[in-house]
Amino acid sequence: MSRILVVDDDDQLRRALRINLAARGYEVLTAADGTSALRTAGHTPPDLAIVDLGLPDIDGVEVVRGLRGWTSVPIIVLSARDDQAGKVQALDAGADDYVTKPFGMDELLARIRAALRRAAPQPDSVTITTAAFTIDLAAKRLTTTAGDDVRLTPTEWHMLETLARHPDKLVSQRQLLREVWGPAYENETGYLRVHLANLRRKVEPDPSRPRYLITEPGIGYRFTS
Repeated sequence: MSRILVVDDDDQLRRALRINLAARGYEVLTAADGTSALRTAGHTPPDLAIVDLGLPDIDGVEVVRGLRGWTSVPIIVLSARDDQAGKVQALDAGADDYVTKPFGMDELLARIRAALRRAAPQPDSVTITTAAFTIDLAAKRLTTTAGDDVRLTPTEWHMLETLARHPDKLVSQRQLLREVWGPAYENETGYLRVHLANLRRKVEPDPSRPRYLITEPGIGYRFTS
């Protein structure tokens, strides 16, 4: 049974999450503020944490940072629609995903299941296969289903590899810029748009309707297989 920590100061939402998660077999811990959340997590470590950004005592980003300082469990942040900057900060602090308020319970449950699957130990794999292409991470090779090699520039490969190593996980713009270009380029988002457009033209069956390289506007990118 997976243990989930829910951190939110909205009593009704916290109760609804506790009931819905418990009904699906999860053990649920709850906290109404950041201080008690960190204390609870330290005493009874969760397998996943859901953290609201708008907490009454300390900012939700600080809760994410506090958790990430000692645990690698998945962290899903909750945020209001107009709080894009907070979402970016939370992702850079170590959150794995975000859900925008108001949200559907089915969507959140799906995100939870996906995050727990990603966190489960997996056998080492260096090959990622989709319906359109195969990525061989060890050989640094991309081939179509027909067996044709797709030539990528070193930058395009580094972007694809970074995203593919985190399947279905949101990779923030800053994280991707750090990984590919280095810390000095964290704000050069124009680089991402140009190179991702080129990469899509090479790997997507229909670049205008991307299936594998998904943009979360203003936040980051996902690789889906």
